[in-house]
Amino acid sequence: MASLAGGDVMAAESGRGVAVVYPDLGEPFKQIFTAIIEGIEEKLRGSVASVAVSNSAKPAEVAEDLRRRDAKVLIGLGRGGMRIATALAGELAVLVGCVVSVQESEARAFPVYTLAPDPALLLARLKRLMPGVRRVHLVYDPRLNGWLVRLAREAARAEGLELLAQEAGDQAGALRLYAQLLATADPARDALWLPQDPTTVDDNIVLSMVLKDGWNRSIAVFSSHLAHVKRGALFSLYPDNTELGRSLAAAAQRLLGNPRALAAGVAPLRDTRAAINIRTAAHLGLDVAAAQAGFDLVYPNG
Repeated sequence: MASLAGGDVMAAESGRGVAVVYPDLGEPFKQIFTAIIEGIEEKLRGSVASVAVSNSAKPAEVAEDLRRRDAKVLIGLGRGGMRIATALAGELAVLVGCVVSVQESEARAFPVYTLAPDPALLLARLKRLMPGVRRVHLVYDPRLNGWLVRLAREAARAEGLELLAQEAGDQAGALRLYAQLLATADPARDALWLPQDPTTVDDNIVLSMVLKDGWNRSIAVFSSHLAHVKRGALFSLYPDNTELGRSLAAAAQRLLGNPRALAAGVAPLRDTRAAINIRTAAHLGLDVAAAQAGFDLVYPNG
């Protein structure tokens, strides 16, 4: 962490100088943002200025509000917070968190911490569950997840895995690739990873086909989406919202000390919990009792 001057340490520890902007949404999203803000305040040891904004909120009006609160660093949460942060990046030091799909062009001026689980964490979890896996298949839109695939290639090498990543620009292309790879995959050696990618992972047609064919051929399908585990994916990682808040606060502390302390760009989620589907685990021949050790959520749970 970058060193902070004495006055900035006090500001960082009390929460002064840090503001949070987030979308004004109902549950369950409100609860998520509340938990993240609680983590931010715990880390900063004091309350922060938090502003819920509607889709029609004008950045100039939000900026005036933040000026009155003497904000120096802005944490934008979700797409609504990112919209405001983008508009105010020339006036304040900003960072963004809790967004799903981000093009790299959207993160040229400030860091964006996504909800896409770190490939290193996902692939390490896969190897613990299924040591025999050698290849991981991934279908992705390079406009949204080129940055993630670069990280995934490094993570795969570290785990002794081969990453077979294929590009698709639309849902039809993704469906063709999934059909081909599921027809030829080796259940003993191959696994399929579903990323957070609205182009290649439609929650209806694509997901249903992949989970059905994966089940029928006993191919391990794991996902970056928690909801997919309930529907039959083997496992996923999902945000620990309070810890995510603490990490965002630590980044804000660095910006308080030096507005240029953080590099712009897209980063994966590292503050995670884990979920597993034990019905799928049993179907794949895993020791269910051993498989579910270390997971925070277990499906089916009824």
